[in-house]
Amino acid sequence: MLRKIRIVLAAVSITLVTLLFLDFTGTLHHWFGWLAKIQFLPALLALNAGVTAALVAITLLFGRVYCSLICPLGIMQDIFARFGRMRRKYRYSYSPALTVLRLVMLALMAASIILGISAIVVLLAPYSAYGRIAGNLLAPVWMLGNNALAVVAERAESYAFYSVDVWIKSGLSIAVAAVTLIALGILSWKNGRTYCNTICPVGTILGYLSRFSLLRPVIDTSKCNACGLCERNCKAACIDSKQHKIDYTRCVACMNCIDTCRHGAISYTRRYSKTAGADPSQRRSFIATAAALGTTAALQAQEKTVDGGLAAITDKQRPERRTPIVPPGAKSIKHLSNHCTACQLCVAACPNGVLRPSTDLTRLMQPESSYERGYCRPECTRCSEVCPAGAITPVTREEKTAVQIGHAVWVADNCVPLTDGVECGNCARHCPAGAIQMVASDPQDTDSPKIPVVNTARCIGCGACENLCPARPFSAIYVEGYEKHRIN
Repeated sequence: MLRKIRIVLAAVSITLVTLLFLDFTGTLHHWFGWLAKIQFLPALLALNAGVTAALVAITLLFGRVYCSLICPLGIMQDIFARFGRMRRKYRYSYSPALTVLRLVMLALMAASIILGISAIVVLLAPYSAYGRIAGNLLAPVWMLGNNALAVVAERAESYAFYSVDVWIKSGLSIAVAAVTLIALGILSWKNGRTYCNTICPVGTILGYLSRFSLLRPVIDTSKCNACGLCERNCKAACIDSKQHKIDYTRCVACMNCIDTCRHGAISYTRRYSKTAGADPSQRRSFIATAAALGTTAALQAQEKTVDGGLAAITDKQRPERRTPIVPPGAKSIKHLSNHCTACQLCVAACPNGVLRPSTDLTRLMQPESSYERGYCRPECTRCSEVCPAGAITPVTREEKTAVQIGHAVWVADNCVPLTDGVECGNCARHCPAGAIQMVASDPQDTDSPKIPVVNTARCIGCGACENLCPARPFSAIYVEGYEKHRIN
């Protein structure tokens, strides 16, 4: 019964988390956005003490149920492991814990956070890895299916569906997501929870906490006949049936052992064995590493297509920006880099096509803004609402209009009034901040072509001017970002 309950809850959890990355309407985020905010590493980086304490308390009470019920990457591995079981039913066996490797990976994560090496953090974060898989590999298929339904609905004179643009936001992110999916798929299909119990730093932290959990699977030696069924069905490879021992640092409380034991020798209850306590040396090692992570979090908290008929219809190209643009609420490039785990939920949730993953190694796959497909509308605060890691802090619509994330720069060589001798003024007409005015290009001749002048003190860097500029392939006006956001 416990196993069935776990499967149902896990299925609901991964379905809703996946839909958060697929939902381009933003509807589900209002109801289930909290599922992203209860992921362990994002909550830790966001210094969300309530969520972090709750997850620790749950682990101390019930063991590593987080990995089986909440973490989407862990649940995805269970799905692949299930397919592997169809190939061969009893295929697992006990293997000693790779303690040194686990602690090395945890220390690497801690060092990366301290040193600000975001590329390593984003590659090791389990929730973020799943987010990239859902956002880069599943979302395009989901959108194509939606567009097919929109065509059918339109023919039936129904507008229940509408077409959306399907485009590649980052080839690098797609490649990383594909490699991650294939690697984890093969590992879990063949060996179950290998990644969770050797590489994943979150699994290591919760694993050492689960050594002290109140409830856990317990082997009753008076009933056990050492048949080995529990061991051969343990996808965490943590049951030594010959010694009647369970490695609770790797047990994810999947309840497979309880379900398969034919003698009722395993139950989910309190452990009364004298060996319930952790080995002192391992306990000291875990406490030291946990302290390093806690100190890291505290340190980070202190830093805290319109052509207008004026040009050929060709795709806009991205300008070379000296300083990247990060969304309002990110506060600064450094703040975003220090807190973001590159789950890309904000990228998936952006309704204006503005956010896309960075290819810069210092901010690998973290979000940045670009305006070839849309601009950052002043009334939209979606990215700040969905971010689970505190990398993009919540902002209201009123606050957003006062945040300057960059300023517009005019490029005379691309401006159509000067290159084609026609009137334009798109940038000035559509600027929501009123930061652009059209003036005569020749101050001595009032009839000379009008060109834009940017008031950088008023410009908020939303990119409306860049996006709606008819010049191709490069806009005649583009936005340079600010390292640290300013308040207008």
